[in-house]
Parts: sequence; structure tokens; C-alpha cells
Amino acid sequence: MRRASRADHPDWFNAPVPSFGSLEARLLCVGLAPGLRGANRTGRPFTGDFAGDLLYSTLAAFGLAEGRYGASAEDGFRLVDVRISNAVRCVPPGNKPLPAEFTACRPFLAAEIAAMAKLRGVLAIGRDAHQAVLSTLGLRKSAYPFGHGLLHHLPGGLVLADSYHCSRYNTNTGRLTEAMFHAAVGGLLGAVGTPHPQPW
Repeated sequence: MRRASRADHPDWFNAPVPSFGSLEARLLCVGLAPGLRGANRTGRPFTGDFAGDLLYSTLAAFGLAEGRYGASAEDGFRLVDVRISNAVRCVPPGNKPLPAEFTACRPFLAAEIAAMAKLRGVLAIGRDAHQAVLSTLGLRKSAYPFGHGLLHHLPGGLVLADSYHCSRYNTNTGRLTEAMFHAAVGGLLGAVGTPHPQPW
């Protein structure tokens, strides 16, 4: 996929997309994988597509980001006490990662979580991200079923919060509204005791 994208769009990032935000953050948002015309193009998670519009506006509303989101890695937008990563680091064929891709990228997510000494909460953006986090932590998926708005208190004190993916498809069909996404983020912040402003 990346080889074809490099040939068609040599000016795009077209490489494994690094995480965005400080390792000192107390919160980690985990998505599925870079979008072809989003993070694969811009080189920053959730940047350049609709999912990023909703995610970043929500983080800003809760005081977890500063600046103006310009859908570009050079927009100067800054995260506050939150980091964003993906379960799969490269754009997958058809935007649907294969099990082998999750397995290959798991060590990167594991190393990232281990390096976040202050980590208190994880927001899983979508069912696949939820399952990837559990697999990375060596936990049984059946013990922590996915459900939008659910909070899971994991061994060691980490809180895992679930949200439907903030994709255009989910918002267009009404499966996920802005209010629902705000509620999921606010629920996680409340669970980990992080003070935050209420979004309008």
C-alpha cells in the first residue's frame, strides 16, 4: 500500500506514522491505523481527515489541546497532557488492517505504554483499538467487552475508556454524535481525576 502511495503521491509522508504528544502525558488516545489521505499524507495521527476534525476539536474543548487545528503537521497545534497513537502504524490496504499487522505493530504500542510513566487513562477509539490495547497489555478480551462509553478499570490502576470510532461514516449514520464522543472523553477524565473544563 505504501509503495503504491509513494508512486502516486511522492510528496506525501508515506511511512510509519509516529505518535503525537508527550510521553509525560497522563492520557493516551489509541486509534486504528493511519488513513490513506489523512495521517499517511500528513505524517501526524488523525490529521487531515474527518476523524481528526472531531478528535482534535474535542480535545481542545476539554483543554487538552492548544492552538488552531489546521489539518497539517505544521499547524502549530499542541496537545496538553495527552498523546495520540495508532494500533497499526502504517496505512493498511483498504483501511482494514490484517491480524498480522496488529501483531507486527504491537511491540511499538507496548513500548510506548511502558515509556509513559505518568499514564493514567487510555481512550480506545473504536473496537479494534480497544482489542489491540488489551492484547498489548496481555489481558483477556472477554473480561473487558467493548461498548461505547464504557470504562474498564484494568490491573495496575489504568483506566480504559471506549468510544466508537470518530469516522465520517459513524457520524453520518448517527452511530456517533459529537455529544457522545464528548461524553466518552469526559468520562475518562472524570475516572482518572483529571480536572477539565466542560465543553459547550
